Amino acid sequence: MTSEPRHLCLFDLDGTLIPIDSDHAFGEFMVSIGWADADEFRRRNDVFYADYQAGTLDLTAYIEFATGVWRNRPLAEAEQARERFMAEVIGAQLHPAAFELVREHQARGDLVAIVTATNEFVTTPIAAALGVEHLLAVQLERTADAAWTGRIRGTPTFREGKVARVHDWLAGLGHQIGDFSGISVYSDSPNDLPLMELATEPVATNPSPALEATAVERGWRILRLFP
Repeated sequence: MTSEPRHLCLFDLDGTLIPIDSDHAFGEFMVSIGWADADEFRRRNDVFYADYQAGTLDLTAYIEFATGVWRNRPLAEAEQARERFMAEVIGAQLHPAAFELVREHQARGDLVAIVTATNEFVTTPIAAALGVEHLLAVQLERTADAAWTGRIRGTPTFREGKVARVHDWLAGLGHQIGDFSGISVYSDSPNDLPLMELATEPVATNPSPALEATAVERGWRILRLFP
């Protein structure tokens, strides 16, 4: 009989397990393959990314913008572009230190998940490449015939929404936060403070200056996975 996990481990993705922002990078990839206008798309993509870093991102507007360049294309074509993105961009960003950290938690029997504000289309193959079964990402609304609408489905995994989605996910597994003797949360961004404040072990991982300042003030561990 398999014992129930006693420790919960939650990883942010962008800037935490990989040293880039996969959402922004996917936008750049759309430009590189000619699906998006280089000047206008890159300008708007950079503005949204700066808003994210500043904690002022309008996620609804960003999702509509970011998915607009691929969501109306045939599914097979969009998935083929995503495969190229994984091979040409993400592959080089999968570092041994990240794999080792994930495996360390898995080996001790922790319940492990990636909780990211990047959408599920971009992040599903990245989570699989990292060997993480559970992915909580921004869900994309689809029509009855499976077409993407450019809108968010349900609660987005962003700021306080990450906490709500974690509770819902655990409930679906028959768990609740109080079942765990310890909770580790790894993130690089102050956007994840609501989630990190749930943790018994919050770890500022490759932290932004703002998160590093908070970690120093609160005595949280600081981890640098990448050079």
